[in-house]
Amino acid sequence: MDDEGIEKLIRQDLLDFSGYAASKSPEILKPEIKGPVEGIIKLDANENPYGCSVRVNRALADYQGINIYPDSGQRELRKQLQEYTGVAAEHIVASAGSDQLIDLILRLFVNPGDEVINCVPTFAMFQFFTKLNWGTLVEVPRDEEYHIDIAAVKAAITNNTKLIFLATPNNPTGTITPREDVLEVIEIGLPVVIDEAYFEFSGETVAPFVGNYKNLMVLRTFSKWAGLAGLRIGYGMFPQKIVEYLIRIKEPYCVNVAALVAVRETLKDKDILMDRVKTVNDERERLYYRLKEIGWLKPYPSKANFILCSVLKFGAKELQRKLEERGILVRYFDQPLLRDSIRISIGKPQENDILIEILKELEEDSNG
Repeated sequence: MDDEGIEKLIRQDLLDFSGYAASKSPEILKPEIKGPVEGIIKLDANENPYGCSVRVNRALADYQGINIYPDSGQRELRKQLQEYTGVAAEHIVASAGSDQLIDLILRLFVNPGDEVINCVPTFAMFQFFTKLNWGTLVEVPRDEEYHIDIAAVKAAITNNTKLIFLATPNNPTGTITPREDVLEVIEIGLPVVIDEAYFEFSGETVAPFVGNYKNLMVLRTFSKWAGLAGLRIGYGMFPQKIVEYLIRIKEPYCVNVAALVAVRETLKDKDILMDRVKTVNDERERLYYRLKEIGWLKPYPSKANFILCSVLKFGAKELQRKLEERGILVRYFDQPLLRDSIRISIGKPQENDILIEILKELEEDSNG
C-alpha cells in the first residue's frame, strides 16, 4: 500500500492536525548556535533552573523496584498528595503529567462535535486535546491585559457546551484570575477545569472548594516548582464521582515508579523547594523591571515562573532567532492576541543578567 492509500485510512480530521510546538532540546541546536552547547541558557519551557531535590537523585539511584509495576490504584501516592494539598485522597487522581488528565477529562465528557470553551490566549494543550478528541473549540478572547471576560464566557454557552477550561496563573501570560471570578465561572454549573500548574508560584487556589462543587476539577503538576518535568508527574482534584470514572478510563500504570519515588522524596523536602520558589519569584520581579528598561519590549506582570513580553521592534520570531544564535532559548508566539510576543522563563540571576546584556546589545546594534 502506498502513502496515499494509508492516508485514506487515517482519520480525516487529523490529516491537517498541526500538533504541539514543543520546546527545543539544546542538543539539536549545536550546529546553529555560536558557542558550546553546554553554555545554552534554556528559558523556553518554564522549567525549574534549580532542578529537583537532591533527595530525589539519591533515592532513584538506590531504588530496587524498577522491575515491578506500580500500584494502579495510586493509594500511597494519593495519601501523600492529600497531606500536601489538604484535599482528601478520594478526590485525587495522579497521571503522567497534568496533560494526560486534560486528555482523560475530554474523553470522559466530550462527544464528537460537543463544544469546549477556552479563554484565549492560553495553554495550547487545551486546544490540542480538544481537537484530538473530536471536540469543537469555542474561543473566548481575553481582554488587552489578558484577563478573562466572564460575560463573554456566559454568552458563548450553548446547548452543546460540555466543558470550560481556565488556567490561573495563565500560560503564557502569567495572569491570575481572581477567586471570585473563578467561582462565578464554576457556578455556571458546567464542568470546569481550573489548571493550577503554577499554583506554588502564585499561592492562589480553588482546590479547597473541590468538595463543595460537583463540577469543579483542579489540575496541578510537579514539573515546575519541584523540578520534575522530565519524570512527567501531575495530579488533579475532582468530585468523587468524576474520580470513579477517571480511575476506570486511565491507563493502569500511568505514573511510573521513578515518578512515585520522586514525589515521595520531593514532599519530604518541600520546605527547601518552596524556598527556591520564593527565590524564583524574587528573581521574576527583578527581571520584570530590568525588561522594562528595554524600550522595545513590553513585559506583562506575572504570577508564574515566566514573563510574557510584547516585542515592539524586531518582531518576536526574529528576536527569538537572534537570541538563539547567542545561546539563549525563549518561546515566541505569532498568533491572534499574542502577535509578536516572547515568553521568558525565569532563570538563575546570572542567566537573566546575560539575557539583559544581550538584549541591550541588540538595541545598540539596531540603533547604530
